[in-house]
Amino acid sequence: MATSVRRTTLTLPTAPVGPDNPLPALRPLDEVHRVDDRVRATLPSDMARQVAHAPLRSVLPVRLRDGYGRDRAPATLDAIVLENDRLRATVLPGLGGRVHSLIHKATGDSADTELLYRNPVLQPADFALNGAWFSGGIEWNIGATGHTTLSCAPLHAARVPAPDAADGGAMVRLWEWERLRDLPFQVDLWLPADSAFLYVGVRIRNPHHLPAPVYWWSNIAVPEDEHTRVLAPADDAWHFGYARSLSRVPVPEWDGADRTYPLRGAYPADYFYEVPDGARRWIASLDAGGSGLVQTSTDLLRGRKLFVWGAGPGGRRWQQWLTEPGTGGYAEIQAGLARTQLEHIPLEAGEEFAWLEAYGPLTADPAAVHGTDWATARRETETRLEAALPRAAVDAAYAAWRPYADAEPAEQLATGSGWGALEAERGGFQLPGTPFDPGTLGEEQEPWRRLLRTGALPDWEPGSSQADPGASLVAPVWRDLLEAAPSTAGAEYHLGVAQWHAGDRAQAERSWERSLRCAETPWALRCLAVADTASGHPARAADRLLRAVQLLLASGTVPPPEADPVLEADPVLEAAGAGQGPGVGAGTGQRAEAAGAPTAVSLAAPPVAAAADPVALEAAEAALGREAIVALLAADRADDARAVLDALRPAIRARGRFRLLRAQVLLAQGDAFAARAVFDEGFEVCDLREGDEALSDTWYAIVERLVTGTDEPLTEEARARARTEHPLPGRYEFRMRPT
Repeated sequence: MATSVRRTTLTLPTAPVGPDNPLPALRPLDEVHRVDDRVRATLPSDMARQVAHAPLRSVLPVRLRDGYGRDRAPATLDAIVLENDRLRATVLPGLGGRVHSLIHKATGDSADTELLYRNPVLQPADFALNGAWFSGGIEWNIGATGHTTLSCAPLHAARVPAPDAADGGAMVRLWEWERLRDLPFQVDLWLPADSAFLYVGVRIRNPHHLPAPVYWWSNIAVPEDEHTRVLAPADDAWHFGYARSLSRVPVPEWDGADRTYPLRGAYPADYFYEVPDGARRWIASLDAGGSGLVQTSTDLLRGRKLFVWGAGPGGRRWQQWLTEPGTGGYAEIQAGLARTQLEHIPLEAGEEFAWLEAYGPLTADPAAVHGTDWATARRETETRLEAALPRAAVDAAYAAWRPYADAEPAEQLATGSGWGALEAERGGFQLPGTPFDPGTLGEEQEPWRRLLRTGALPDWEPGSSQADPGASLVAPVWRDLLEAAPSTAGAEYHLGVAQWHAGDRAQAERSWERSLRCAETPWALRCLAVADTASGHPARAADRLLRAVQLLLASGTVPPPEADPVLEADPVLEAAGAGQGPGVGAGTGQRAEAAGAPTAVSLAAPPVAAAADPVALEAAEAALGREAIVALLAADRADDARAVLDALRPAIRARGRFRLLRAQVLLAQGDAFAARAVFDEGFEVCDLREGDEALSDTWYAIVERLVTGTDEPLTEEARARARTEHPLPGRYEFRMRPT
């Protein structure tokens, strides 16, 4: 059959991604893939230089996505299918362009074979740089170390002519504007008529006048069992453990086990293969019978990696967390521009990176693949790859694709964000093949388009701004425009965010203070609280966040909490704020003057012209409430933290994240028994971050208090006793490193 491209839909049990977090991501990244100066000093000079090159300070201007839960229901997803006689690829343009499935079609009496790990559910988890991510398929990671911020975002998609267009061939082009580095990119997928390999052409362009740091890793989830072996053309690898160490180790045997079998280790780990210069770039995952998936590419994509969850309880728990019961496990094989994912590579002004990848089935002699001689196993796999898809054929396919990389879309298949259109208008960029249509500009971009055209950023409107201050832009050109714009509460707020991102913290604080003088809002108060925390003033940060929550809860747009026994016994925020110091922001509550019972902070709010979106309001309440509780606990104000927690709406308090916070508050109040009861009742922290050990840390803090019955420092004997008598329940075991 001729290759076909068609739109369809796919129905999966889905937990919705939910609303974005309205608070700008001012804090440093908690990305686990980092090493310190001591480790960096042990690396080869080129690797050390790229590890240190342009590290990401935050995910600004991208917003955090932490509004998802774990309640799944069938949902219809847009999909694009490419198909020929031998392969069928299913792409999800609304979810980062993920290749959800790659089917090797049956021949003769054989059955169709899924080459990828295909997750039967869509369950977001906190693995992307900005939060929501899901496992399975092939993902395109661009921007900075970690899973892309586009993991759960829509991309533009269109049908474009393929290199075999004369025979009716068509490609699916995915493209977007990557906002962390302000770079446009495209991914072109096509299936030549008789090919058993899916071709993928990738291009990243730098249209700016200065070099830009680039990161790219294609991440392929593959099925995993005890017989799965991953092969690559290397005798050494760089091992990264979640204790943040990076060291060179031999392949395949290291530390008493053959690490090319994903289940022969206890903990999650990365193995970045040291592929020799001049060697063909490839990686394969093959099963007990020697069959599976192989990925290869042109030489620019030099890196290859194996990620394993390991066979220990933490890795197994994460695998269960990301899918539904009864689903098999997976490993990840990956391909990137650098040797490791800790590196970023400079792309010169006006230049581009482009390469071609190929994905397809491979069958090799299982005796050789699983034999004890690593060189023989590699040679057998590479020989079979050369027979199935010669290296020269990949280079020829790349050369054939390059003239078509600029081909204009023939038929739009899906629509991404409007941010690329805004940047294209601002910079006057001409980007053949990847049009950013002004028709994609929407509500999020409109204030910034008006700033661009008029020099003034529209001020916040009462109502909508009560729930969301709007997305910030932080690139130098936007910062310059904000500095020249008329001073309003909104303009000064966004200017402060851009200045903070640039490292000019003193100016950022001054801008947020000017915003407060224009109008007291939770948003500027919260930003100043982050600055207070960073400069070592936790008490002042707690005061500001408490006031921010009070403003939000007191506004006429927030419905009062439903009746709740806790609220009846502990009036909402009656005493909270009584110990505030002066100077936490214009209009803040004053210090209580009278002796005896503390004076409640006024909950009066200015009139609201328009009602805010209730979904956005709940997102704002959860985001501000969480930060306020954490800050109050850090300032040793457990009672105020509990008052804030009790003031939040029941739907928020019922979330697992806030159940964990309740246990921490109760422990801080000295009630370890009640804190333990929260764990015994059971909860799930939907937005638990990769590498986060808050669950186990809180559990052990509680049981240590129960064992000792005192706040006194623990002896090692008491600590050991607590862990023996109160082992961490399996449902809370997410640790990714030895303890």
